Formats: sequence, structure tokens, C-alpha cells
Amino acid sequence: MATLQLNEVRLCGRLTADVELKQTQNGIAVATFTLAVNRRAVQGKPQETDFINCQAWRGTAEFVSKYFNRGSA
Repeated sequence: MATLQLNEVRLCGRLTADVELKQTQNGIAVATFTLAVNRRAVQGKPQETDFINCQAWRGTAEFVSKYFNRGSA
């Protein structure tokens, strides 16, 4: 029997805009948002930022859309 393994990623950043909450045709909540994540600073170079597109589903989507907004970390 095969074991299901999932990858886990933890990002610390700021929301670039308010979370967009939608429902699928089956009524499942889906939240989409973009995180701006700063890279580690390198002496003598300007700060670099990555923009990560994210999705959250079901209860997590509702939680994120309720408690997070643009600029929150």
C-alpha cells in the first residue's frame, strides 16, 4: 500500500492586496491572494522580493479572507 506524502511550505510575507474569496459551483470556498516575501539581505545589494500566488480552500479560505487584509503579515 502506497503512503500519501504532501509537501509543506511556510512563507512569511505581506499580502499585496485584499484576499479574494469565491465559491466553486459545488459551494466550496476558495481564497486567492499574493504574498510578497523578502529574500535574505545580501550586503551591498538591494533587497529583493518574490511574489508568491497562493490559494486556500474550504475553512482555511474563509479564515484567511475574514482575518487578513492588504499589508498584513
